[in-house]
Amino acid sequence: MFTTERDGPLTDSGVRKIVARAGAAAPLPFPVHPHMLRHATGYKLANDGQDTRAIQHYLGHKNIVHTTRYTNLASDRFKMFWRE
Repeated sequence: MFTTERDGPLTDSGVRKIVARAGAAAPLPFPVHPHMLRHATGYKLANDGQDTRAIQHYLGHKNIVHTTRYTNLASDRFKMFWRE
């Protein structure tokens, strides 16, 4: 799907290096790896109010427990449940 500047296949190692360099250029105070993009997606979807089961399916989690970590930190996720 993705290719290098020389039109070769982009390897796992190449992706890790690109992401690590982007994290260093940011500059983030911790090392960055590609799996963090997956976690960022989970948090983003949860904060946008997406259904937890839909997030579970999208991320490919077999167990809902692994998906609920993203909703636990979204403190305002349920603020519109009850209107005063």
